[in-house]
Amino acid sequence: MKKLVLSAALLAASGLVLTAFKKSAPETSVAPTPAYATKWVLDKSHSNIRFTVTHMVVSEVEGSFKTFDGTFDASKPDFSDAKIGFTIDVNSINTDNEGRDKHLKGDDFFNAAQFPQIKFESTAFKPVGGNKYKLEGNLTVRDITKPVVFDVTYGGTAASSRGAKAGFKAKTTIDRFAFGLKWNRMTEAGGLAVGKDVEVTVNIELNEAKQQ
Repeated sequence: MKKLVLSAALLAASGLVLTAFKKSAPETSVAPTPAYATKWVLDKSHSNIRFTVTHMVVSEVEGSFKTFDGTFDASKPDFSDAKIGFTIDVNSINTDNEGRDKHLKGDDFFNAAQFPQIKFESTAFKPVGGNKYKLEGNLTVRDITKPVVFDVTYGGTAASSRGAKAGFKAKTTIDRFAFGLKWNRMTEAGGLAVGKDVEVTVNIELNEAKQQ
């Protein structure tokens, strides 16, 4: 009986020591894992860059650039600190008319031989409510750089078996004369054969960058 009482007392004492040690041990915290990566890769097969300009005052001509690349980095869940950049190969312009494309690549417009790339670098990506943003940055066409603002619609972010995907649609209107694309011919009625305002639409799909 004495041995049983002694054993019980030792077990109780051991429990008190362990309890005291657990209470005195410092607590540690683990930073939450972000829902998605902070670096994204452009999914070119599901992205496009298109433009529209008036022709002969009464109609519109559409075109696109087939070769382009871009970067998108953000550390905040709402993307408000996103850094965005893209480059476009001018020689990839396509308006479904070979003669017109050749003219656009010449010095009357882009001068692709001397200025083969169009470039954009963001300066701010501001949430403006709901799924809308204002994308501000510097656009370089030929040798001219000017600030532009895109209206952006965030399509959402979705998980997939290959990682997260995110989608955005950005739109702006630029004055082609301001970027040195000054070819001009008047119609008989006095309007421009090719309008000076060019509507630009950028649809992008992004893939979560693979962790190294």
